[in-house]
Amino acid sequence: MTGQELVASLGKICAAKIADKTEFRGETTFTLEREHVRDVARFCRDELGFDYLLDISSVDNYGEEPRFQVAYLLYSLSMNVHVRLKVQTPEDDPTVDTVSDIWPAADWHEREIYDMMGIRFNNHPDLRRILMWEGYPYFPLRKEFPVEGLPSNMPDVAFTSAAPLEGGPFVTVPSTKTVKDREPRARRPADSD
Repeated sequence: MTGQELVASLGKICAAKIADKTEFRGETTFTLEREHVRDVARFCRDELGFDYLLDISSVDNYGEEPRFQVAYLLYSLSMNVHVRLKVQTPEDDPTVDTVSDIWPAADWHEREIYDMMGIRFNNHPDLRRILMWEGYPYFPLRKEFPVEGLPSNMPDVAFTSAAPLEGGPFVTVPSTKTVKDREPRARRPADSD
């Protein structure tokens, strides 16, 4: 079976569970209703040989409904084929069922999406924040989150005011010096170019 036949069979067999199919530059994306994500994911792994979960990402379509989208990038090692599964979820109920028991690699991906975007994964074995501290009230990758950050009311844990961006960690100044010497963390306040 070729890669195209593999993807076509997924579309035919799971047609009742697929809301939309998109082809773009040789990549196939199936948009699913969120209640079918586990069934289709398990079928992709067990029956079609998509044995490698490359990535799970999320999108915030702020101002549109459904607001959030979760995208799963799958790969078949034996067939050398990619397929993308997408699930949309509304702002008032940002939840999707976990696939961490189907692909263990999903564990940390789902935790990061929860931490940064606020999408909860039902039945996840350890859904807690992975980058921000527990109790942090915001989701930093949502589009309404300001670039300059928000104040925190948790002294001794993090910034108590918005973190300044001026002289950030990757801002360099024009000079004939090397990049290492132009990087702000390498300069003392008295240094000048």
